[in-house]
Amino acid sequence: MNAGDMTFIQHLVELRDKLLRSVVAILIIFIGIFPFANEVYSFIAAPIVGVLPTDTNIIAIGVISPFLTPLKMALIFAVYLAMPYLLYQLWSFIAPALYKHEKQLVIPLVVSSTILFYAGLLFSFYIVFPVIFGFLASIGPSIVDFTPDIQYYLDFVLKVSFAFGVAFEVPIATILLIMFGVTTVETLRKNRPYVIIGAFALGMILTPPDVISQTLIAIPMWLLFEAGLILAPLIKTRSRATKKDEENKKQNNNYKDSEVNDQEEDSSDSELEAEIDKIDDEFAKMDDEFADYIRKLDEEDKNK
Repeated sequence: MNAGDMTFIQHLVELRDKLLRSVVAILIIFIGIFPFANEVYSFIAAPIVGVLPTDTNIIAIGVISPFLTPLKMALIFAVYLAMPYLLYQLWSFIAPALYKHEKQLVIPLVVSSTILFYAGLLFSFYIVFPVIFGFLASIGPSIVDFTPDIQYYLDFVLKVSFAFGVAFEVPIATILLIMFGVTTVETLRKNRPYVIIGAFALGMILTPPDVISQTLIAIPMWLLFEAGLILAPLIKTRSRATKKDEENKKQNNNYKDSEVNDQEEDSSDSELEAEIDKIDDEFAKMDDEFADYIRKLDEEDKNK
């Protein structure tokens, strides 16, 4: 069934199915990860453990934090691992409303979105976190022991890593805005200074209050924005070419259909003319037979 033929309730049912599939995928991954939650948390905590003083570990202030925190971490980690499937479900829900040449971009966009999201996570984990935690561990007074809480650390890591994952989606957002006509490449280039200021402002909000971490998120966002400006015209040109080919193909099909219709009409006219000629021949034959019959009657009258 086409998207245009579906009712509002059918759209809601389809959305429910997509959400249920996404939840089931997350739960399946979570069930597989949960037995190894402590090992995974130890891996996630490696950046901050490396900067802690000797013989110092992360502490747990809450009574049930040693259980709930790895549980929460395993659930969020399952969401991160299921991200390709979640993005696919999102695009598959949107795809029926798109044109055919736009649907061809769904798979490349899903793949590139997934790669960029994971690239943001890896960038934050291996580059940003060591810098941030090194800065935080060295800036405090010497009389204060730097012993982060297990829950607060996880919340901080999830917030910053997710922010970097979303920030690395800037090229996709730029390409989509240009493709759907919301803005143009020239407008974005003209407003480049505002984009750069916005990137640094977003970095100020999402990262700790130090220049290094703000710069570490702002510069990649700016560079990815420039990458989007470079790729968007290429993709849009290809999309236009594909759309033009589809229109030409449609016109050719319409022309062929019209030729077939003309041929069918000509064939129908020929058949009709043949039937008319046949009827005329039958009437002529009947006229001849009637004339012969009249002639015979006249001859019989004369003989009498």
